[in-house]
Amino acid sequence: MATPPPASARRLLPLSLGLFQGALLLFFALFVTYDEPSAVATQAEDGTRASEQLPSIFPLFQDIQVMLAVGLGLLLAFLPRYGLSALAHNFLLLNFSTQWALLLQGARHRYLRGELLLGLPHVLAAEFAAVTVLISVGAVLGRTSPCQLLAVAFCEVPVYLASEWLIVTQLGVRDVGGTITIHVFACYFGLGVSKALFGTERQPAHPKETPTPRSDLLALVGTLTLWVFWPSFVAAPCQPGDAQHRAILNTLLALSASAVTTVVASSLLESGGKLSPSHLHNGSLAGGVAIGALADVPVTPAASLALGSLSSLVCLLGFRFLTPLLARRLALHDQCGIHNLHGLPGILGAVASAVAVLAVSEDTNRCQLSHVDGSGVVGEPGGCGGGRQALWQVAGLAVALGGSMISGMLTGAVLRLPCLAPPPEPLCFEDSLNFRIQEQAESTGMGDTTEEMALKERV
Repeated sequence: MATPPPASARRLLPLSLGLFQGALLLFFALFVTYDEPSAVATQAEDGTRASEQLPSIFPLFQDIQVMLAVGLGLLLAFLPRYGLSALAHNFLLLNFSTQWALLLQGARHRYLRGELLLGLPHVLAAEFAAVTVLISVGAVLGRTSPCQLLAVAFCEVPVYLASEWLIVTQLGVRDVGGTITIHVFACYFGLGVSKALFGTERQPAHPKETPTPRSDLLALVGTLTLWVFWPSFVAAPCQPGDAQHRAILNTLLALSASAVTTVVASSLLESGGKLSPSHLHNGSLAGGVAIGALADVPVTPAASLALGSLSSLVCLLGFRFLTPLLARRLALHDQCGIHNLHGLPGILGAVASAVAVLAVSEDTNRCQLSHVDGSGVVGEPGGCGGGRQALWQVAGLAVALGGSMISGMLTGAVLRLPCLAPPPEPLCFEDSLNFRIQEQAESTGMGDTTEEMALKERV
C-alpha cells in the first residue's frame, strides 16, 4: 500500500508560507514606500499624470485580475475531483508569485535612497511574472503537492525576470503581449519540470483524470472568461493611444478567428462530427497566445484573422497527434496540454512577428513598441522594421526556449527532494488530500477504494 505524505511535509506548507509572509512584511516595512508623483512633480503635473495613467491602466488591471483568479482557475477545474484544489492552488500561487516578483523586481530596478517605490505598473509587471507560474504548473497539475508548487514559483519567478530583461531590454524583442517572454517561457519551463520530476517512466492514466460533463462545463466557463478579458492582458503594457487601440483590435480578431476555427477543426477531427470539450477549452484561446508578439504592429486585419485560425489549427493538431507522440516516445507528462495552448501557438506567434517586422514600414513612429518591463517602467526598444529586428525576434525565441527548459529541469530536480514528496498515486487528483470535505457530498459512481479510504484516514 502507498504511504501518505509524512507529517513534516504537511507542516512545511504553513511554516514556509508564514516565514515568507513575515520576511516580506519586514522587508516592505523597512524599504518599500508608494511611488507618489507629488514628491517629484508639481501639483499640476501630479494631477495630469494621475488623470492620464490611472483611468487607462486600472480597468485593464482589473480585467487581468479576473482572468488570472477566475478564468484560469476555472479552466484548470476540468478534473472532476480536483477542481477545488486547482482553484485554490491557482489563487495561492497568484498571490505568492506576485509578492515574490514585487520584491525581486523592486530590489533590481527601483532602489532609490534606501527605499523601493511601489506603483500600480510594478504590480502589473509582477502579475505578468505570476502568469508564467500559473501556466507552468499546468504540466504537473494533480500529481504534485502544494509545497512542490510553491517551490516551482520560488524558482521560476527570478528566472523569468532575468529572461524577460534579457529578451526585451537587452535584445529589444517586440513582445508586448508576452508571446515569447510569458507563454513560450512558461510552457517549456513547465515541461522541463515535468520531465525532470517524473523521469523516463511514462505516467499511467489515472482513473480520476477523466473529466465529467460538470467539470467540462466549469472549464468552459473559465475559457469564456479568459476569452472576454484577453485583449486587456495584451493591451495593458501598451501606451494609451494608437498602440493600445491596435493591440485590442488585433487580439479580438485573432481570438474570434481561433474560436470559429476550433469548432470547424474539432468537428472534422472527432468521429461523428461532434465537438471535443478539450478542443474548445484550448483552441479558442490559441489566437490570443499567438498574437501577443505582434499585437501592436500595424499589420492588416486579415493577418490577425489568419494568425488566429492557424494558431487554433496548430493547437488542435497538437492535441490529436503530437501529445500522444511525446508521451509515447519521450514519456513527457503534460496534464493540461500547455504545450498545445502556449508552446506551439507561442512559437508560431514568434515566427509570425519576425515575418511581420520584415513587412512593415521602416517608419518607427507609427508602431513603436511600448512594454512594461520588470521594473514597471514603460520601455521603447528599437524600431519595428528590417531584417535586424527579425533576427532579434528569432534570438529572443531561442533564449526563451533554451533558458526555460534548462531552468525547468533544474527546478524539477529540486522537486524530487524528500521533504517535497508528491501525493501517493492513489490520492492524486483528489481534493480530499488537501481539504476537509464531507464524503457524503461526493458524486456517486466515483467512490473510493479500500486503499484510498485507508490512506485518507492516515492523512
